[in-house]
Amino acid sequence: MPDKEDTPNGGEAAPALPELRFLKALVTALAGVMIVGLLAILAILVIRFSQDPAGAVLPAEVTLPAGTTARAVTFGPGWYAVVTDQDEILIFDAPTGTLRQTVQIGN
Repeated sequence: MPDKEDTPNGGEAAPALPELRFLKALVTALAGVMIVGLLAILAILVIRFSQDPAGAVLPAEVTLPAGTTARAVTFGPGWYAVVTDQDEILIFDAPTGTLRQTVQIGN
């Protein structure tokens, strides 16, 4: 075991350099910011996933004209549209299910 006389400063801890104190403060601040950021992200995720999704409400039944087959469906506020195999877009009223408009696709 070294004697007190053999160690720098007679066995006492060496004084911290100003640069090292500054670096230690930066690392501590970074750790704090990272913890706060992680908590903020977790809070945002909890808030978003706890909300009730306001997704589209599917109608119980869609009545298409005779001889048409649906290829795609899309929804809007108060309406839904069906793309048929005859290159038509049929736009229906969401609450009543009645056909509002027919749009021909193509030339």
